[in-house]
Amino acid sequence: MHPAARILVDIARSQDAEVGDGTTSVVVLAGEILKEVKDAVEQGVSVQTIIKGLRRASAMAVNKIKEIAVDISDTTEEKRIETLRRLAGTAMTSKLIKRNADFFTKSG
Repeated sequence: MHPAARILVDIARSQDAEVGDGTTSVVVLAGEILKEVKDAVEQGVSVQTIIKGLRRASAMAVNKIKEIAVDISDTTEEKRIETLRRLAGTAMTSKLIKRNADFFTKSG
């Protein structure tokens, strides 16, 4: 198997095992990163520089996620539950159960 294909398969398996969804998204993202890295290598950019850039981009992405994160720790229980329901409903939009999202996001 081609090394890049093996990497993409491993990424998809890891994503599926960890989260259970998003395999297409991580494979598309990783594929684009690999394409850009390949172009950089072909232009003579050193591997160390590429790795440094990828680490910096990763840190920037994590910082952005922290910046836009919503803290619900000091909200009411009702508000937290409603937020979690909305999040679950959004997460289900890519699933086969989308048409039943209301049912699956209601508490028993």
